[in-house]
Amino acid sequence: MPVKIKFLGGVRTVTGSSHLISAGNTEVLLDAGLFQGHRDAFYKINTTFNYNPRTIKAMVLSHAHIDHCGNIPNLIKQGLRCKIYTTSATKDLADLMLIDSGKIQEEDVRYLNKINRRMNLPLRKPLYTAKEASRATKIFRSISYNQKFCIAKDIYATIVDAGHILGSGITILDIKTPEKNLRLGYAVDLGRKNLPLLDDPVIPKGLDYLILESTYGARQHRPIEEAQSKLREAISRALLRRGKVLIPSFTLERTQELIYYLNELLKEKLIPSVPIYVDSPLATSITDLFQYHLSFLNEKTRRAFDRGDNPFELLNLRFIRDQKESKALNTDKRPMIIIAGSGMCESGRILHHLQNNIADTRNMVLVVGYMAQDTLGRKIVEKQPIVKIFGIEYELNAEVVVINAFSGHADQRELVEYVSGCLPLKRIFLVHGELEQAQVLAGVLAEKGLDVYIPDKDEEVLLN
Repeated sequence: MPVKIKFLGGVRTVTGSSHLISAGNTEVLLDAGLFQGHRDAFYKINTTFNYNPRTIKAMVLSHAHIDHCGNIPNLIKQGLRCKIYTTSATKDLADLMLIDSGKIQEEDVRYLNKINRRMNLPLRKPLYTAKEASRATKIFRSISYNQKFCIAKDIYATIVDAGHILGSGITILDIKTPEKNLRLGYAVDLGRKNLPLLDDPVIPKGLDYLILESTYGARQHRPIEEAQSKLREAISRALLRRGKVLIPSFTLERTQELIYYLNELLKEKLIPSVPIYVDSPLATSITDLFQYHLSFLNEKTRRAFDRGDNPFELLNLRFIRDQKESKALNTDKRPMIIIAGSGMCESGRILHHLQNNIADTRNMVLVVGYMAQDTLGRKIVEKQPIVKIFGIEYELNAEVVVINAFSGHADQRELVEYVSGCLPLKRIFLVHGELEQAQVLAGVLAEKGLDVYIPDKDEEVLLN
């Protein structure tokens, strides 16, 4: 019985992760992420399936980031009916993330269709609506870490802690065939050691094959311990000139890490006490889930909760849901810190704050996450003198500070160390990384005598 991997998405790029495992006539899907890019590519890639969703026997979801779970409602519309296995934290987080994704798509299409009507162009439809997204997690099944379970005939799965975000998992598939048994590991996305809030990634043993991310395959992060000091230096500098600190942040995990660090800095009186706003209804709801799923947090954080020291409660911290309150921040001239979605500055409330503040030299845009190619966030990181927001050009006069130490993805050293812990391996497949990053990591691993391969999109590989 042949066992094959078909690399459907998240290949030679960092979005749209999805991979199909075939064992004879049994098909299992690993993730179903949204490809994020220019509008036409977004619609074309996310609606083109080189497989039949109706024939999938089971799916395992690694975590709740949209580039890994965001296409699930669309797949359900196309006939996907199998159970989706994941952790309880990922199930609850994905419910929030998918509904928000549906809302964003509806708003985007509403705006686009206003233009299309004026230009007599065809009207668009969202991939899925918020209502359709709300039905997706009905077919989710919660699985505990380290629990081996049967997901299809002769295929067993185990989810272990990936240390990337709350509830994230490394999927291990044990596949039985008449000829041999295969063990496949799926470590996409992989966290780092010593992150606040979370435990370190678990290193699985006895693997034959490993599918591994390569997001930072050519880079070395600064030590995570530096994140807090860099954050203190940057914020203090901006507040000293009475500016606003704008932090575009992923609503899931990065926002909660920032709150944690700001709490530490304020307790030690290392930054001025100014208003801090988390301007995101989604981030507010996600932070509530962090406090509900305490078992997924590390021992240090759980002990803090036990003694009544909630790291997500600050005296001068305010979570904003109401849109009017969000808009009011733009006329408030006080120095402040605003954390707002989205992380790559492609949508969400951060766009309005950038629009109103990016031209003022007193202000700061503090970048604490990865910015993909062709996004507004990448253009800000590159410090392009003129950037477009809502189609209007603005001068980028605000100070731009990038703190790479915050990354929740393993860097080259950490990836190589992780692979070393998984040895021996027959082959490593590098995905979830721009080609240059993957090629550098492949070269480093090949120098160690390992068989490394960078697949193309929709390429199918036979596992021997």
